[in-house]
Amino acid sequence: MKNYFEFDKLGTNFKTEFIAGLTTFLAMAYILFVNPHTLSATGMDQGALFTATALAAAIGSFVMGIVAKYPVALAPGMGLNAFFAYTVVLGYGIPWETALSGVLVSGVVLVILTMTGIREMIINAIPESLKYAVSAGIGLFIAFVGLINAGFVVNNDATLVGIGDLTSPTVLLAIFGLIISSILLTIGIKAGIFYGMIITSIVGMIFGLVPHPTGLNDIIGPVPSLEPAFGQALFHLQDIFSIQMLVVILTFMFVDFFDTAGTLMAVATQAGIMENGKLPRAGRALTADSSGTVFGAILGTSSTTSYVESTAGVAVGGKSGLTAVVTAVFFLLALVFSPLLEIVTSQVTAPALIIVGVLMASNLKFVEWDQIEIAIPAFFTVLMMPLTYSIATGIAVGFIFYPITMLVKGRAKEIHPIMYILAVIFILYFTFLS
Repeated sequence: MKNYFEFDKLGTNFKTEFIAGLTTFLAMAYILFVNPHTLSATGMDQGALFTATALAAAIGSFVMGIVAKYPVALAPGMGLNAFFAYTVVLGYGIPWETALSGVLVSGVVLVILTMTGIREMIINAIPESLKYAVSAGIGLFIAFVGLINAGFVVNNDATLVGIGDLTSPTVLLAIFGLIISSILLTIGIKAGIFYGMIITSIVGMIFGLVPHPTGLNDIIGPVPSLEPAFGQALFHLQDIFSIQMLVVILTFMFVDFFDTAGTLMAVATQAGIMENGKLPRAGRALTADSSGTVFGAILGTSSTTSYVESTAGVAVGGKSGLTAVVTAVFFLLALVFSPLLEIVTSQVTAPALIIVGVLMASNLKFVEWDQIEIAIPAFFTVLMMPLTYSIATGIAVGFIFYPITMLVKGRAKEIHPIMYILAVIFILYFTFLS
């Protein structure tokens, strides 16, 4: 083990890697409850989702640690799960089984693109500002969903949206959770989101707003069956042949593309394992990430991706793939805690969505706002996601405006041909919807 993970070369040891893996797990453990709550809005079985989430995270993290030897953990991605539930299934009316098929196809295509080197070419074709705008826009979308789930933002016939009933005990519980999570993160506690959920659940139980466990069986129980969702992605592949599903698959791929690339760069830089400004074993890392999506789709969950929370483990010394392997083991151990899903209500998970939105929105600082030809498409990308309740629509509008503003500005030579192709695809997308 010491030789395989190159402990001496990296300046680490088993104890450090174990602590790093545990830290990463705690920093991202919230996904065990947030992902089932998000995807269950489509009618999917919450117990099966819990198991699929844990297994997808364990398999993806294990492959990343063993094959790519990166201290990067994987799990079903925030943003991608929201897009799956609220845009694809609830918005477009696509059955969740077909949506899973779309996730599976996107994962397979990403594996192929990675192995052929095309993935890197496409990544390089998208301007940096639009990449950051997409990430920030997804952050705003997730935060908006969290505010709605908390009851803080509600429907208003006069103004479309309005503030909810702030005297409602459940709304106050969500606000309390948001404040606690914010405080924990502000004082430097890496697992602040997870601990915030625990504290909020306890306070909710004290005031009778959250179901109270009456015994050990309400905390630890048998692993929920995967049967309701397992393999559905394979059984509905014949339903993906439409322009609408093409756009859905492209969106899954696009978000996973840059979410993964950004995370790997951030973690590798912090861990000090970059070589001459490049990612070592980049192909292996990208393949591990794409494979995670394939396994996750078959298990019955939305796209699996690399988690930026992995930086929490790196911050305490994690540098090798053993960190990811340890994280995988903890996700497997967590399988017996499925009864806690009854305790973790939407008011408890809402603060996690909002905080994740804050973290993703920080990418706005990297957009070149002083260049109007860049600012306009970036702004529409960010704005249209929450306003249309669709990540795909935000990407589409921004990518249509980009070649227009760049051409008018006289910067046609800077536009990669792929951007023209994407613009045409998205125009056809809107034409189809109309």
